[in-house]
Amino acid sequence: MELTSPGDVARRLTGTGYVCDDALATVVYLSLGMQRPLLLEGEPGTGKTSLAEAVAEALGLPLVRLQCYEGIDATQALYDWDFPRQILHLRALEAAGGTDVEEAEKSLFDERFLLARPVLAALRESPAVLLVDEVDRADDEFEAFLLEVLSTYQVTIPEIGTVKAATPPIVVLTSNRTRELHDALKRRCLYHWIDHPGLDREVEILRSRAPEISEVLARQVVTVVQSLRERTDLLKPPGVAETLDWARALTMLGAEEIDLEAASTTLGALVKYREDGDRVRQALDRMLAG
Repeated sequence: MELTSPGDVARRLTGTGYVCDDALATVVYLSLGMQRPLLLEGEPGTGKTSLAEAVAEALGLPLVRLQCYEGIDATQALYDWDFPRQILHLRALEAAGGTDVEEAEKSLFDERFLLARPVLAALRESPAVLLVDEVDRADDEFEAFLLEVLSTYQVTIPEIGTVKAATPPIVVLTSNRTRELHDALKRRCLYHWIDHPGLDREVEILRSRAPEISEVLARQVVTVVQSLRERTDLLKPPGVAETLDWARALTMLGAEEIDLEAASTTLGALVKYREDGDRVRQALDRMLAG
């Protein structure tokens, strides 16, 4: 399914429940048309991961996700061998008898024993969307590996040979900017910084993702959340995902508008630290009293 313009991208994404602005729709369109990876940076909770999921849904493609973490290496991203099955295979050969040792060793590295990790799976399944999530948590060596893969869209497995994507996968990388990524990786990608949405667009997002939330409650929730994001004393300001969770929690309790009791009992959907909960509760007390 082809996307014919940035406006078409915005419409298709909206159809999945993802509301984006013109700038983001344009960079997604360019990324798809130029077959370049898309690097998304921004604060946690601004919808970077959700965008990759929405693109996959809009295009009807499988989503393959690689979650990065400290210490991840190429093995976790590419492939591994199914050691238990290899052992069972060897025992079966021994029981059968008369098997050449060299042939037995070769048979251990057959495709049937290969465990494809996300990068290899995306290359083999393409067309697909490959999401490399929180790439800033990985180290320099892993970045270099990613750069090599994204330059050729192929990997070499010594025991089997080279696997090359017939069609380059759509690649989305996300970063919370806990560290700076290297220029070489950034040059390979189209770049976009995702900010928290403005009030009207966040209300639109809530209404699109959860139409059961009333217009009045959605606007009240977003107004409170956006004022909380301006505070500098919160350990983790709420993102759009927390806004959505909070609005849904209030709706489930039958709240038609925010009151102090309902807000206090549902704060676990909005903030994730006790200290933040205390600060937000005090702020709500003043806001709702006014």
